[in-house]
Formats: sequence, structure tokens, C-alpha cells
Amino acid sequence: MVTPIRPYELMLGKIIPYIALGYLQITVALLVGSLVFHVPIRGSLLQLYLLTLFFITASLGLGLMISNLAQNQMQAFQLSFFVLLPSILLSGFLFPRQAMPRVIYYLSDVIPLTYYLEIIRGIILKGIGWQYLYGQVIALLVFSLVMLGISTLKFKKQVT
Repeated sequence: MVTPIRPYELMLGKIIPYIALGYLQITVALLVGSLVFHVPIRGSLLQLYLLTLFFITASLGLGLMISNLAQNQMQAFQLSFFVLLPSILLSGFLFPRQAMPRVIYYLSDVIPLTYYLEIIRGIILKGIGWQYLYGQVIALLVFSLVMLGISTLKFKKQVT
């Protein structure tokens, strides 16, 4: 709080270690899926790792936004639960989005996990390339920039 750095530099310092941790998690998930469950990886791993960066930054931007909105740790925990549960239920992870009511279907368009699931399923299961994934990538990029931008602007380096 007393360092002479700008808010965006502090935000970058907060998210870079978690980007590395996110890559470690996706690596472990891919290894378990491939070695234990024999899920074939049909697409490019390089492409998957590159596009994973967009999801990780979107998720971290959302986390930074929650931490900026919350006044204490309990509020941050409750807000993150309020975001996490709908993300899992509405993104298409558990239930197909096509079977959801139209309102819920369109509401799930603001959830980053929705786009990442399409990316990861497309690359791993179908082996599709960039030409089919640019919409999802743009959505994650816009979400990341908006969340990180708002979080940086809202951040105050003072104790209230």
C-alpha cells in the first residue's frame, strides 16, 4: 500500500503468479485426462495453452473486481460463491445450454466459463482451429480487459 507503484502495476503483480498457477492446473488436468481417463487430445496443445491465458485473465479480472467491491474477507467469499455457482450451472458445464430457457441461455453469455468450455471442448475433443474459436477468444479478451480495467480504476491505495 505504501509502495510508489501505479495501480495497474500492482494489479499485474497480483495476477502474474496466479496465471502461472492456472497453467499448472490446466497441465495437471490435461495429464490426468489423458493418462488416467484416456481422453485423446485431438487439437494443438500450443493453441490450447495460448487461449487458456484469456480465460485465466478473465477469471482473475473477475476475482480482482470482487476483491475491490468487498469490504472484508467474508463479503469477498460470499460474492465469489455468488459468481462461482451460477458459472458452473449456467455455462454448459453440467447442463447443455441449448436445453436452458432463452433468458438463461442469453444470461450465460456473460460468463467467461461458457466461452472457455467451447474452446477446450473444441480443441481437445474436435481438434478445431482458430477459425472456429475467434468469437470465444474475442469475448474472453473483452471480458478480461473490462474487468481488469474497472478493477484498476476502482482500486484505491488507501486503508479506509
